[in-house]
Amino acid sequence: MSWEMVIGFEVHTELKTLTKNFCGCSTEFGAPPNSQTCPVCLGMPGTLPVLNEAAAELALKCALALQCRIPDACAFDRKNYYYPDLPKNYQISQHHRHLGRDGHFDIDLGEGRTKRIGILDIHLEEDAGKNIHPEDSDVDYTLVDLNRAGTPLLEIVSAPDMRSKDEALAFMQGMRLFLEYLEISEAKMQEGRLRFELNISVRRAGDEKLGTKVEIKNLNSVSVVLKAIDHEFERQTRALENGDELWQETRLWDEAEGITRSMRRKEGSSDYRYFPEPDLVEWHIAAERKSAVAATLPELPLARKRRFMQALGLSDYDAGLLTARRETAEYYEAALALHDNAKGLANWITSELLRALNETGGEDARVTDLKVTPAAVAELVRMIDREEITGKIGKQVVKDMLETGEMPSAIVEKKGLKPLDEGSLGPVIDEVLATNPGPVEEIKAGKMKAMGFLVGEIMKRTKGKANPAQVQPLLKSKLGI
Repeated sequence: MSWEMVIGFEVHTELKTLTKNFCGCSTEFGAPPNSQTCPVCLGMPGTLPVLNEAAAELALKCALALQCRIPDACAFDRKNYYYPDLPKNYQISQHHRHLGRDGHFDIDLGEGRTKRIGILDIHLEEDAGKNIHPEDSDVDYTLVDLNRAGTPLLEIVSAPDMRSKDEALAFMQGMRLFLEYLEISEAKMQEGRLRFELNISVRRAGDEKLGTKVEIKNLNSVSVVLKAIDHEFERQTRALENGDELWQETRLWDEAEGITRSMRRKEGSSDYRYFPEPDLVEWHIAAERKSAVAATLPELPLARKRRFMQALGLSDYDAGLLTARRETAEYYEAALALHDNAKGLANWITSELLRALNETGGEDARVTDLKVTPAAVAELVRMIDREEITGKIGKQVVKDMLETGEMPSAIVEKKGLKPLDEGSLGPVIDEVLATNPGPVEEIKAGKMKAMGFLVGEIMKRTKGKANPAQVQPLLKSKLGI
């Protein structure tokens, strides 16, 4: 009998605020260790937390975008546990009265296929600090940096609705894109601003009952999550086939060995001794505020991709590339507003501009970092559509646009790249015919494939300035066919 994996995620994303969740300390990344702390985020006696209004609004925005059921009031709780990077020995979180419940998130499986993933709950809390383990094997201590302690952290808990690694990948990619579109998080995994904790179990295919869930931590990239899925599915399947008992536990990913290691048996909520946070009042969410925040929601990436495919006739691939960053989608639509050729603009942006961006920029590079403006791309495609320049010349122009930021018309004028007229083409065609008697005879014998060779030769000699649509009639006229 075959086995089936069952996957869910706990998504932790740091919110895009200037200050921490309950104090005024900066959230800027990369500051010297322990330089962004104060008595409040360090949990000194006598201090009182105050909820960051900007964090509350961003959290509400996410809950609304995930179609969650949002109460009129929610509250905070203390989650008690002891760890070096948690200076208060408790985390302010939400357990009894979450911000949102019973939402959903649609993942894109390609070629128009989607799947709805349930969102069990979404809640606002504070992040812990960071333990730094020196790589020197002779060192027997751990350093603690508390700059991150108290940063606004949003936790999104999915239902166990994913059944494959591909679906897990689509969820992670889609969730990162979703958070970026909402502009509520930087969503940078390399900076710890977005973390996916994997919940995975295995059951017989066709079974309704869920298997024993294992939570995997220490997953610092999407590729690592995928490796953990492969390993854990194999480990759990082998155990079940051997009749071994699986425990509900938390495991850590060991990158060096490529395996998971048991960390502790999975805690229940009672182990954390949750109780209402006595220093924070209830968070009341008026209907008017929900409506005001809902009005700020942008078109989300999957909806935008569908619109690009259905209304503009773009392929799944091109629509996916153009919506993979909010800035790229907006750049494309800005160009489209200036010249109505959806497919032409998509081709030039995806093939030339995004390729150049991938070659020169890093992971966080945006199309807006390029010197080329949407107006310049619109003018380039317009010139090609009007046969003012050829596609080959267009590629030369793009290189100059990327280097200088000049408009294509200015580059064409300055470098003399305008197409040749009939008078200029005539001598070139005569020369090509005179130096290629073999293809000429083939064409006269009815073998028209040689026509392509002669057109290519003409294009070479004119360095792309000849328009192929203009060349062919002139060539046929010279050949008398």
